[in-house]
Amino acid sequence: MSTSPLFQTYQWGGHSLQNRMALAPLTRGRAGTNRIPNDLMAEYYYQRAGAGLIISEATSISEEALGWVDSPGVYSGEMVEGWKKVTSKLKPTGTPMVLQLWHCGRASHSDFHNGELPVSASAVKIQGDEIHTPLGKKPYEAPRALTTEQIKKTIQDYKTAALNAKEAGFSGVEVHGANGYLINQFLDSRSNIRSDEYGGSVENRFRFFKQVLDAVLEVWEPENIGVRISPNGVFNDMGAPDFRETFLYATEQINKLKIGYMHIMDGLAFGFHEQGEPMTLAEFRPIYSGMIIGNCGYTKESAEDKIKDNLSDLVAFGRPFISNPDLPERFKNNWPLNAFDDMSHWYTPGEQGYTTYNNYS
Repeated sequence: MSTSPLFQTYQWGGHSLQNRMALAPLTRGRAGTNRIPNDLMAEYYYQRAGAGLIISEATSISEEALGWVDSPGVYSGEMVEGWKKVTSKLKPTGTPMVLQLWHCGRASHSDFHNGELPVSASAVKIQGDEIHTPLGKKPYEAPRALTTEQIKKTIQDYKTAALNAKEAGFSGVEVHGANGYLINQFLDSRSNIRSDEYGGSVENRFRFFKQVLDAVLEVWEPENIGVRISPNGVFNDMGAPDFRETFLYATEQINKLKIGYMHIMDGLAFGFHEQGEPMTLAEFRPIYSGMIIGNCGYTKESAEDKIKDNLSDLVAFGRPFISNPDLPERFKNNWPLNAFDDMSHWYTPGEQGYTTYNNYS
């Protein structure tokens, strides 16, 4: 039997997690143009039920939230029924699954919105690479800044999505505040140049995040809610000089709400904004009392170290889990891993590169 700390159980949100490994949220684009979860997606998650906790792929809370080709939604009855296929297939395994609530904000394009510009905290365009749209790869556009009335509607969309997640049979929800999507766009002083109560000071920039969490707390118990943040992330043109102050303040406020876990992308595998020294889990542990999930570029050994040092309670694995559906068993038995260097079918329709990876035994 492995003595690795990765294989200790852990209590979270009324569940006994079988190990300290989480399936990271991975956008895979298999929901089709109708964005309804399907049997293929159910099989994909079922294959990875050896994880202690499964975090779903990013799931759009509304049509306005869309920004990725063929990603799933959770804003219609048909979508809820589709997600029930996933949760009911997982139920006999005992592995809890949370639904990640997602709004792309400016990381979208008018091709997703019948010609209407995407929305954000401010009319500040993403600088950098192009975006894949339903009509091909195109440059990013300057978004529309949400009005205060539109912000209220968006917060209601999060609440509706949280209700739908409960109806679909999930064990909780994760509010996506990372990777340059809408909540991150409000939080970051680089993308938020508002002059009203949602902009300027860190308190004001956190206000939208707080109101989203308040809305979700009307649906779920705090221990069954998680949040995801990426304090070091540059993805979608993020990173401001005051990032450390921003994320420490946000964490203190999230802790006051007794939110069940924080999913922190502390690793630098997807780049670093270089606005100062990278933030580490050691900065978050003293000010947050719930479960901490580390993420981004972890190996078995580095994950074990974080848990041994009491800096992380779980570690989320992404790319290794894509190509190794039995990743926990491989780690437990020191079996070799399948390579994950061929990404050509990671986001394409169909089973290839999705459910076609073999278990070791």
